[in-house]
Amino acid sequence: MAEAADTDRAHAAHTVRFEAPIERDEQNPPVSRSDALAHAADYFDSGAFRADLGRRIAYRTESQEPERGPELRGYLSDELLPSAKRLGFTGRVVDNSAAGFGPFLMARRREAADLPTVLMYGHGDVVRGYDAQWRKPRDPWSITIEGDRWYGRGTADNKGQHTINLGALASVLASRGDRLGFNVTLLFETGEEVGSPGLHAICAALREELAADVLISSDGPRVSAERPTVFLGSRGSINFKLALHLREGGHHSGNWGGLLANPAIVLAHAIATLVSKDGVVLVEGLRPPPVPDAVRQALADICVGGDPGDPAIDAGWGEPGLTPAERVFGWNTLEVLAFKAGNPEYPVNAIPPSAVAHCQLRFVVGTDWTHVRDHLRKHFDERALSMIEVDVDHGNAATRLSPDDPWVRWAIASLERTSGKKVALLPNLGGTLPNDAFAEVLGLPTIWIPHSYPGCSQHAPDEHLLGPVAREGLQMMAGLFWDLGDSAATLPRLRNLSI
Repeated sequence: MAEAADTDRAHAAHTVRFEAPIERDEQNPPVSRSDALAHAADYFDSGAFRADLGRRIAYRTESQEPERGPELRGYLSDELLPSAKRLGFTGRVVDNSAAGFGPFLMARRREAADLPTVLMYGHGDVVRGYDAQWRKPRDPWSITIEGDRWYGRGTADNKGQHTINLGALASVLASRGDRLGFNVTLLFETGEEVGSPGLHAICAALREELAADVLISSDGPRVSAERPTVFLGSRGSINFKLALHLREGGHHSGNWGGLLANPAIVLAHAIATLVSKDGVVLVEGLRPPPVPDAVRQALADICVGGDPGDPAIDAGWGEPGLTPAERVFGWNTLEVLAFKAGNPEYPVNAIPPSAVAHCQLRFVVGTDWTHVRDHLRKHFDERALSMIEVDVDHGNAATRLSPDDPWVRWAIASLERTSGKKVALLPNLGGTLPNDAFAEVLGLPTIWIPHSYPGCSQHAPDEHLLGPVAREGLQMMAGLFWDLGDSAATLPRLRNLSI
């Protein structure tokens, strides 16, 4: 109970700190960029950030579990919406047009029609907690701090990241006298971990309400814990299943071996025609166009791996002639996620009747991804493998903003000014986010500034956020939002927006 009381006091102090007006000398107002950065650092150092994040982690927002619907809605209506209202937003919770999936939060803060508008996105859902698999005394639904690591489900993906961004907005408001110098729209979903059902539909339906000049959001990892990162989109992703069913029931391998085709062997050979033993994609229709020069230049100083806990990169794996960074951020990969025939746990001496493989294509802009099934079908038919069944899931498009976009140059300059570090610029994330909802449906330039790192164990037991990265992220975002207010007149605008 004492610890809970301490948390409540910390949150109360945070609420006062962020809502109370700043006393100022009107002749010499103490308003500066350094004030906002100091305020952001104090938000972390005082324990207020931990209190806010701890309260949010406690919501069991596992979108993969149907019974978590009330928790998903409660996270938006009882936690995020009141927090947004304290920052001067008006908003509402919007039901999902996709039946059976969690709602959205829409909130807006408007200061003037002639100011730029930023759309900020985040997701309140998390993957399953896997409570029993966490190392004791860690608990996925509370924060456990061990050194620099803050353990808890959602600390890295995505509750910690959007808590940083909301805290940075609060720091600018507190330091600038309840003014940002730009407009903000918040869009939070509760289904990102199950494919963002309904997100594209709400963006299309509320296009005018979501109209903005730029998306600035946070998700995914930095390239390393020490290096601030900006990415401008994400690789696309599409899953497909390959199956071969030859007969009903297994047959004794001694009596029938050499007489009956083994579906596992046939399917293994079929997969080997798709991707080489060195991981090279062999189907022309699943390969991307050459890596653009601007992408190569952006990736020239990007190192992949090297943080403690990262796996060693396998030399010689993947597309030849590319650097490791180009293979992850500038090229396509085809992976076999699962392969099953017979009963692997308790094998018997029988030729299995069927085999199935679950595969995934991660792809960059320029890939003909909407015709993946056609490419696979044609490929197998030409190789006398017509018996292979192909079932393709709905995929997510790849997106990539040009590294030369003015918003990119502005954002990097601001982040480097605050951090004193060279920012890593990735044309797109190696993973997949629903960025096409913003880049294509809403037509926005997209700037992503992650506050996690590759070894954070997101989606696994013992997920964690690094305290020093969170503190640095708070200051960088406070600096970015301060600079946005200062630069409003010179930043590129997409449209004239009404209040």
